[in-house]
Amino acid sequence: MGVPESMVLKNLPEDLQTDIRRHLYKFVNKVPILSLMDGGEPFLDAIRERLIQTTYIKGSRILSQGDLVQKMVFIMRGKLESVGEDGSSVMLSEGDACGEELLRWYLEQSSESKEGKQVKIQEHDLISDRTVRCLTNLEAFSLDAKDIEEVTTRFSRFLQSPRVQQVIRYESPYWRFLAAKRIQDAWRNMKKCLSQANTTQNDYQTLRSFIPSMLII
Repeated sequence: MGVPESMVLKNLPEDLQTDIRRHLYKFVNKVPILSLMDGGEPFLDAIRERLIQTTYIKGSRILSQGDLVQKMVFIMRGKLESVGEDGSSVMLSEGDACGEELLRWYLEQSSESKEGKQVKIQEHDLISDRTVRCLTNLEAFSLDAKDIEEVTTRFSRFLQSPRVQQVIRYESPYWRFLAAKRIQDAWRNMKKCLSQANTTQNDYQTLRSFIPSMLII
């Protein structure tokens, strides 16, 4: 029977604990949502300190549509399927994460008072609009909601920088799916308008000029 990593590290000097975690948890730096956070090593260290190793068997559900999002899961080995409300699916595998919308929720809720004191975040009520299940046995590390709250509140000023906000939104598989869906909807709407109005070529060119505004998320 193996010895838990936390038991091995707890009696070591803090700086040595940090170095060991950085070596053992290199996968954190490979997660797209976190890999581009320039100057974010203290934030990543705080995440590594709170990671919990976990396993799931094939067929297990990590998120269920209509239930609270309780954790963020970093995939080490295995495959997941994320199915949205409309039945569209996104495949997730090693290096991906699910439940990242929980991180974004806490980022949006975290703030600082004018005196620089951190404001207590209310308990989240984020409901999942998708179901995520294991297509294979899964090895992963997870972050509970309470740990994400603690880390995002502590590093709220860094996390609210424009570059970090862009990374969180556009490097997430979930947000990429939403962007693709919005493009598809805009294209269908344009075709419908063309069909109903029986537009001329000039009308078509005019309609095309509205596409950029239709694609804004």
